Amino acid sequence: MQSPQPPGAAGPRPTVDSEITWLLHRAAQRMRAATGEVAEKHGLTLREYIVLSALHKSPGLNQGELGKTLGLDKTTLMSQLDRLERSGLVVRHNDPRDRRLRIPVITADGEALRATVADACDNVETSALTGLDPDEVQILRRMLFAIIGDVEDRGSCL
Repeated sequence: MQSPQPPGAAGPRPTVDSEITWLLHRAAQRMRAATGEVAEKHGLTLREYIVLSALHKSPGLNQGELGKTLGLDKTTLMSQLDRLERSGLVVRHNDPRDRRLRIPVITADGEALRATVADACDNVETSALTGLDPDEVQILRRMLFAIIGDVEDRGSCL
């Protein structure tokens, strides 16, 4: 039986015995909202921050590879890269293997902003995980990594 909701709560709340998918979804919503607010305070959308992070972690990907990595369709990724490029945070170069392809590269300004937002997001994550000790956080990371696996997903929750 679900416990009564506090006044003003929106919809049913998960419990410890709720489906894992629902729990993961709600946890992702909470983290996305908190880190999205942090990114916005620094002038980025959460999606723009995630694109910069992907460019930082996986340099040298062409636009198609980057889109697959992030689960973003071509149109969505292009609009993100266009905004980041106009802001001077990303530049695009021709791929030396195939001149029809473009490789987005994070600029020094983009890297500085990404690092600032990453530090702030780290603080938000730490705050959200205050009920867990450091060993439990590492276990959570390993469990999430195992769930993610090495599969290519379609679509995105960004």
